[in-house]
Amino acid sequence: MQRAPHYLAIGHVTVDLDPDNGAPRLGGTALYAALTAARFGMDAAILTRGNYETFGADIREALARYSREVAMIVQEASAPTVFTNRTVAGRREQVVHSWAGAIDLSGLPPAWRSAPIIHLAPVAQEIDPRQASRLNPEFLGATPQGWMRKWPRGGGRVRLIPLRLPLEVTTRLDGLVLSTLEHTLARDEIEAVAQRGVVAITRGPDGATVIDRGRTYDIPAFSVPVRDDVGAGDVFAAVLFLLRAQHEGTSWAAKMAAAAAALRIRGIGPDAVPTREEVERFLDRLGERRR
Repeated sequence: MQRAPHYLAIGHVTVDLDPDNGAPRLGGTALYAALTAARFGMDAAILTRGNYETFGADIREALARYSREVAMIVQEASAPTVFTNRTVAGRREQVVHSWAGAIDLSGLPPAWRSAPIIHLAPVAQEIDPRQASRLNPEFLGATPQGWMRKWPRGGGRVRLIPLRLPLEVTTRLDGLVLSTLEHTLARDEIEAVAQRGVVAITRGPDGATVIDRGRTYDIPAFSVPVRDDVGAGDVFAAVLFLLRAQHEGTSWAAKMAAAAAALRIRGIGPDAVPTREEVERFLDRLGERRR
């Protein structure tokens, strides 16, 4: 895809290890977000960095399969970024086993730098936010969790750190999505973005708070059986960004985002990312209508 995709996600496509048996599965915000955009009918693409050859045929087959839905540029690395995610007492604990290295935004095709929607989707300090000046989207969104993670150099347990974005990046952001654990460490950035764009704080089963140009919306979660909640916030963010970029009303965009996240957690992994039609049917069955 040399022409600009409509939705570009930048961040590591990770290998996530099952905390119980160690089985690998592809993950990462960029993958979940781009698949969401593609399944909502958009041309979607990913800029990432990694090396997936050592993880066997299943991982390579999954990468090839997702590449048929989403255009990918994979910068060379000695290994992928590998996580183990475990939920303990309602909180996610993460361990980094390997890191793919920093993504070079100069590796983007020139047309991709002007994709209408660009989603900065770091999971492990892989994007230098100062390089965002090279991008020229109509809508620039970020899920900043990867800028808020620190771990031992040789790998180990992740801890949260405060978000510190350059002013020139914060003032360009049109959308920001954080978890309830992260938002207390990003108050300045939340306040700055919410004055001119949309900010969402996701709270899992307690729904989300969305602030759009100073107006606050409380969005309830949809009650569904949970099989796997990894990637739910990424799906939420992608739907919110793409619908707000299309000038959809904030309340409906956030409701669509919550419904997409609910459908995601009913299944396992990226395969459970829903289509737009599935989300609309789900809301229709519940009697939810666009107002």
